[in-house]
Amino acid sequence: MPIPSPFHPRLERLCTSYRWKDWAGYYAVCSFDHGPDLEYTAFRQAAGLIDVSPLYKYDVRGADAALFLSQLLVRDIRKLAIGRVTYCCWCDDEGKVVDDGTVTRWGERRFRLTAAEPSLRWFERAIGGQRVTVEDVTERVAALALQGPRSRVILADCSDADVDKLKFFRATEAQLDGVKVGITRTGYTGDLGYEIWVDADAALPVWDAVIDAGRNHAIEPAGLDALDMTRIEAGFIMLDVDYYSSPRVVLDSRKSSPFEIGLGWTVDLERDPFVGQTALAAEKRRGSEWQLVGLTADYSELEQLYESYGLPACLPATASREPVPVFQGDRQVGRATSHMWSPILKQQIALASVRSEVAALGTRLSIEHTVEFERSSVSAEVVATPFFNPERKRKP
Repeated sequence: MPIPSPFHPRLERLCTSYRWKDWAGYYAVCSFDHGPDLEYTAFRQAAGLIDVSPLYKYDVRGADAALFLSQLLVRDIRKLAIGRVTYCCWCDDEGKVVDDGTVTRWGERRFRLTAAEPSLRWFERAIGGQRVTVEDVTERVAALALQGPRSRVILADCSDADVDKLKFFRATEAQLDGVKVGITRTGYTGDLGYEIWVDADAALPVWDAVIDAGRNHAIEPAGLDALDMTRIEAGFIMLDVDYYSSPRVVLDSRKSSPFEIGLGWTVDLERDPFVGQTALAAEKRRGSEWQLVGLTADYSELEQLYESYGLPACLPATASREPVPVFQGDRQVGRATSHMWSPILKQQIALASVRSEVAALGTRLSIEHTVEFERSSVSAEVVATPFFNPERKRKP
């Protein structure tokens, strides 16, 4: 049975839809109202506030902490400066992805790593004789994501952080309504946004302060349905949807390398040995069998398809995680793993895993679409991701 997060006393009063799900063993709101429309709009037009406490969080400390993380992750964490955040993944010996997350360097010997799945045992087994400790602080640290174009002014109103100088993927410590917090300019929406890290015992005053500061800026508490929509627009992958953790699958065909799921840019190959390096170097030389791409479906064909059934085009108002086949002619060349109608882009978009020979931008493919329980397909084009990439995300 799920347990309540530190913010649950506020969430349960606001969740009039009674739509909850289990996220890493915690109660998590799908949408506060009966649909995600208002919450999605807040993320894109004002600000949304979402409880992301269920993220697994690990504090890595010690004289060898940077070296230890560099040996396990595909990035060289020794290069990460204090007050900076990086995104990366970690692999098994065959170069297949175990999980992905962020690493924040809070001090010379102090890091925090986030993960989607329990990873403590994976890291503990690798410590050996190194001067490092790995501590699971998931239950002790609560987290909020404040995302959207008004997030900066809201955070400035309720904290003493100099948010105007906090650059993209940077971290700072601050006081928020008298509570000590960590703030990172990160998030899962692909927009301007911040994540707030606070001791679980002080979580509720922080929630209240952010909501109070946001009342004049159209802030909305948001759930996972709206977050899922924004992360697809941002081109962000999700574990157990767009890829699978290599130790948790039976078939080798379900395993993926960083190069196959759009994370090749995170791999630092030319350095001291790290887990999976040899396999990844070999794949880099020979090329990858699969690639993650963006797809946009031909809307005029969607309209014609629905019209053939005497129906107007009726696309789901939420994101779908159900994989559907992708074809080139009559040959299946991959699958779309995350797909949705984007309200802000006015397009049917998808993240898809396709064979490398059909992954070039502009390639014409087709994607399965079901109407009235009958499977058809509509034309789709390989496009660059992110689909939605506002300048304010990175702009000072």
